[in-house]
Amino acid sequence: MSSSPADAPIPRSAGIGNGPRVSRQEFDALFEAVRTWGRWVPADRGAWNRVTPDHVRRATARVRSGKVVPMALPWNTRPGPDNRKPALHHMTDLGDVEPPEPSIHKDFLAVDYHGKGVTHLDALCHVAYRGQLYDDRTAREVIDAAGARFGGVAALGPLVTTGVLLDLPAVLGVGWLEPGRAVHAEDIVAAEKALEVTIGEGDAVLLRSGHARRRRELGPWDADTASAGLHVDAVPLLAERGIALLGGDGDSDVRPSPVDGVHSPVHVLTVTAMGVPLLDNLDLEALSAATAEAGRYAFLLVVAPLNVPGGTGSPVTPVAVL
Repeated sequence: MSSSPADAPIPRSAGIGNGPRVSRQEFDALFEAVRTWGRWVPADRGAWNRVTPDHVRRATARVRSGKVVPMALPWNTRPGPDNRKPALHHMTDLGDVEPPEPSIHKDFLAVDYHGKGVTHLDALCHVAYRGQLYDDRTAREVIDAAGARFGGVAALGPLVTTGVLLDLPAVLGVGWLEPGRAVHAEDIVAAEKALEVTIGEGDAVLLRSGHARRRRELGPWDADTASAGLHVDAVPLLAERGIALLGGDGDSDVRPSPVDGVHSPVHVLTVTAMGVPLLDNLDLEALSAATAEAGRYAFLLVVAPLNVPGGTGSPVTPVAVL
């Protein structure tokens, strides 16, 4: 690269807030502008339909060094301000039964994964707005105690495509974006220029705010109350580029929300309007270092959710291959 990311500063500072405020009427107009209902078959794959075999071939051609970078947080069994429903892990067999050989060791895992403590994928049945899921399905009609009959994670299957890391702290020359800092469309464009990368159709966009680094250095906080993430005014740009997947080291939304009466507006616009699944709570620190070393911010991305019929998502370990 001809210059370091910090040489091309983003127009907004790392410490600016979550504004401007957006009225409910403005938000609803934005919802209508970006929605893709009726565009794809099968509908419950949503924007993942954009990823064709040609996209996969182009993505695999990006592999040069073969370096593999996982992006999942450790399985978190400790309660905290950002982990109110800790994951469970305990041994069910310690291998202390008498022969015949071999002795066997077994363990148990369980998790309420939607939240801040677990790296996971949000399927299209996860988010309803005004009672409606993606593609004009009514939540009450397709979701019950047994799960979802539309938009479940099993419909998505594994995704292999080009991943694009938007490393905002690297561009700004800071350790992290402070909680509550909104990322706008012009921030994304400036980051593309600084990192010499362009978001294309069918790509997965990963936004690094430095959340994991800040947590490690300063300790956990209530990320539902304050976290760096996208302002809704960045979503039309992502819709125009035709992304297939969005993820980040938070949950993509800036918090507090800038939209009156809507707690997670980016979730609504991406999952419910655009049919774009979300990757939440990634650990992007190793990927930040690897992409900086390689001088490349686009790579092969592999995401394989659990095959859970009717599931609203899945814990995942996304992998980047450089």
